[in-house]
Amino acid sequence: MALILIVDDSPTEVHVMQKALERHGYQTASAGDGAEAIRKAKEMKPDLIFMDVVMPGVNGFQATRKLASDPDTKAIPVIMVTSKDQETDRIWGMRQGAKDYLVKPVSMEKLIEKAQAALAG
Repeated sequence: MALILIVDDSPTEVHVMQKALERHGYQTASAGDGAEAIRKAKEMKPDLIFMDVVMPGVNGFQATRKLASDPDTKAIPVIMVTSKDQETDRIWGMRQGAKDYLVKPVSMEKLIEKAQAALAG
């Protein structure tokens, strides 16, 4: 069973995503900021990470860059899920190592679809 790490500083956002993913048979874990995300990714080795961008401390771009450059975590696909909807943000996110970029609000169908695609390899 795939483990998905949800990184967002909004407990509501995390809860909604966890419910949708768990309904589709995924295990989930969560982190409230980039630093915690990096730590949990190293510990838990999730199969996929949904990463918010705007968070206190280490932001999603920084965390994604760190995960993508670390041999322990670089194989884990990261999908940015953010309210930052500019094309420049999307390009920057992909440059940091993200596999995909979703703009909030994200429909749960879209979330599941992206999870399935990322996990299929």
